[in-house]
Amino acid sequence: MIYEHLEEPLLYDGSQIEPVWALSELGIKGSSIITWIGPMDVRDIVDYEDLDLEIKAGEALHFIVEHFDEQPSSLRLAYHRQRILVMLLKEELSMEGFDTRRDGDDLYIGSSKLTVSIATASISSMKIHLGVNLHREGTPDDVETVGLLDEKPELGMDGVVRIAENVAMAYIHELDSIEEDICKTRVF
Repeated sequence: MIYEHLEEPLLYDGSQIEPVWALSELGIKGSSIITWIGPMDVRDIVDYEDLDLEIKAGEALHFIVEHFDEQPSSLRLAYHRQRILVMLLKEELSMEGFDTRRDGDDLYIGSSKLTVSIATASISSMKIHLGVNLHREGTPDDVETVGLLDEKPELGMDGVVRIAENVAMAYIHELDSIEEDICKTRVF
């Protein structure tokens, strides 16, 4: 699996959840995890429950994951992997001193929402987006939100990038470890 952190800010508008975005926009071929920091204003909403909601942030850390390893792709497996990614983020944030709680695929600090996330599948691949608010500013007025840098401004952008890299590498390691376990297990 390929990992790349984009240095330039990029608006997450939902188009990045489409199949082969990393190939068509970045030239990255194969399963990948791409991270960047940028605003969010989702216009192409995938989750039917969110169709009438605003999904936006002035600045967020974004993860886009794409897997090509199951054909046909599996929405169920995409959601399982999404939960792994969210749990790894929770673990990393705990090591950084954040007290978060997980409810499904969302992380909260107290009663304030820290993340947004979606998983989906197409004929060719499975996709995950995980967005982590960096600030409350720019998030919807009707949702109580929190940002990493609101809670710990001393973390700074270097700390946010470190979190992105650590979570991405932990995700890759976790999936590699699962593959190794599959290869050494006798099946009856």
